[in-house]
Amino acid sequence: MTRSFLPLVFVSTLALGTAAHAAAESYTLDPSHSQIVFTYNHLGFSTGTGMFSGFEGEIAFDQEDPAASSVEVSFPVKSMLTGWEARFEHFMSPDFFDAADDEMVSFTSTGIEVTGETTAKITGDLTLNGVTKPVVLDAVLNQAGMHPMENKPWAGFEATTTLLRSDYNLGAFAPFVSDEVQVTISIEAMKAE
Repeated sequence: MTRSFLPLVFVSTLALGTAAHAAAESYTLDPSHSQIVFTYNHLGFSTGTGMFSGFEGEIAFDQEDPAASSVEVSFPVKSMLTGWEARFEHFMSPDFFDAADDEMVSFTSTGIEVTGETTAKITGDLTLNGVTKPVVLDAVLNQAGMHPMENKPWAGFEATTTLLRSDYNLGAFAPFVSDEVQVTISIEAMKAE
């Protein structure tokens, strides 16, 4: 019996807009074990890193037809973690986000192409800094099964993509600070009650 792929979308959150199949089961993200990490080149001297964590979202998982599954994720821009308060303040300044307290990042998937036993390409609309653009996530199912401590169905995923800051009106200081941002998503999701 082959292991089915439970699709995930970023984060980061990652929302899938496809209508859920009748057999779909609802899963919720585990905010304590879900992170979106982004990296960028800083002037050729170093790799800058930031993260979003503690976010929530929902997945409608159709085990018989994974391509019919869906996911929704959104979180506040100001939940960004940079490890240095001055950098966070600069990212929230008019140079970049100029973010209000209620400004959200969201992802709404629009399609899933299953590419292997545990892999898929998830296409969706990422809304960031007031701009919505399509992105493709390369997703991998790490594991699906019973959680040994929670005693309920659980699933874990990884996904990656590359974004251009300038696509979202966040291109300040490019090309010295790289326009390309590498995004890595790692999430766990539990079957909803």
